[in-house]
Amino acid sequence: MSKSINIVRSTVVPVNIENIDTDQIIPARFLKSTSREGFGKNLFRDWRYNNDDENQPKADFPLNDPTYKGKILVAARNFGCGSSREHAAWAIKDAGFDVVVSSFFADIFRNNSLNNFLLPIQVSEAFLQQLFETVAKDPAAEVAVNLEQQTITIVASGAQETFEINSYKKTCLLNGYDDIDYLLSMRSEIEAFEAARP
Repeated sequence: MSKSINIVRSTVVPVNIENIDTDQIIPARFLKSTSREGFGKNLFRDWRYNNDDENQPKADFPLNDPTYKGKILVAARNFGCGSSREHAAWAIKDAGFDVVVSSFFADIFRNNSLNNFLLPIQVSEAFLQQLFETVAKDPAAEVAVNLEQQTITIVASGAQETFEINSYKKTCLLNGYDDIDYLLSMRSEIEAFEAARP
């Protein structure tokens, strides 16, 4: 499966809650595994189920509402604060999301996301509210993300913003490279440089 990201056009899952920390994204009791797989089922675990029972899902939580689906998670301000656990990015990616949108991200969460092929897009508070309002009116509304052009667009209205991303991480996401893959992609240049050295 390709890890690269460029164009993502999808409906969204809105979680309109501020200050979502990494312990809410993936509770500490689920951090025993060192593999990246299997964390998605425990994404927002304490908010999704009553009494931690998978047979008692909370119907009003967006991830349990079949009205909402897609590859884009939209969250309120200050997403990913708290501990530095990389598992938070693993859980979101494993749950099927390629993009997470907020008006502010914790720096460590942002970096963990980029390292795990999850694109964090920081938008203005005004644009974020447009997203929430659009999805509330029409859960089937689509959002288009173009990493190459660094734009995010509400398809129905055409409302659009640009977003910032580190150029190195952009290259990695566009090509599906981790840090080692990136170095390997430059093998011929590295060998040429070494050959030119005395």
